[in-house]
Amino acid sequence: MKKKAVIFDLDGTLLDTLEDLSRSVNFVLDKFHQPQLSKEKVAGYLGNGYRELIFKSLKDKEYLNEALELFNAYYAEHLEDYTSPYPGILNAISKLSQQNIKMAIVSNKGDKEVKRLCSKFFYPHISTYIGVKEGIPKKPNPAMLKEALRLLNANERDCVMVGDGEPDVIMAKSIGMDSISVLWGFRTKEQLMDVGGKVFINSPEQFLEKGLII
Repeated sequence: MKKKAVIFDLDGTLLDTLEDLSRSVNFVLDKFHQPQLSKEKVAGYLGNGYRELIFKSLKDKEYLNEALELFNAYYAEHLEDYTSPYPGILNAISKLSQQNIKMAIVSNKGDKEVKRLCSKFFYPHISTYIGVKEGIPKKPNPAMLKEALRLLNANERDCVMVGDGEPDVIMAKSIGMDSISVLWGFRTKEQLMDVGGKVFINSPEQFLEKGLII
C-alpha cells in the first residue's frame, strides 16, 4: 500500500479528546437537569459532529439548538484542558514527514476548533486542516476529503484515509480511496468491518511497518 499522501481523521485517531468532550457534554446535561454520562457512553456518540452528539446525549429535540449553543461555547473554552496526541502519534507523523509523505487532517469537529488544535499539536509537519463549516459538509460526505486532496495536489490512488470511525471508511470508499482503521479510538473492529473496513492497526508504529504507507 505504498502511498504518497495520508489524510487523517482527528478525534480518536490523532488526538485523545474524550475527556474534554465528555466534560462538555455533561456540562450541558447538568444545565438541563439530566443524568451525567460516562466517557464510554459519550465515546459511542462521537464521530458524526456536535449536533448528533448533543442530540444523542440529551435525547430531546425541543431544546437541541439551545443545548448545542451551550456545548459549543463551553467546549471552545475547554478545548485543550485534557486533550493530547495518543502515545506514538507525534513520532509517527515526524517520520512520515521525513519520508516526504504529504499529510492533511479532516474532521467532523468545527473548523475553528480543528485549526486551533492541529496548529498547536501537528504544525509544521501537517499544515492542511479541514473541519465542518459552511460549504464543507460533515463526513461521510466526501467534500472535505476532496478538498484535502486538492490542497495536497494529490489523487485518491496515491493517498490513504486513516481514521477510527465508520464515516472515515465510508467516505474513502465512496471515492475509491484505500483506508486504514485504527483500533485505539472510539469504535470496535467489528463496527468498522460492518461498513467495509479491511485494514486495521493497533498502534501508531504500524503506520511505518508492513508497507502500510511507506
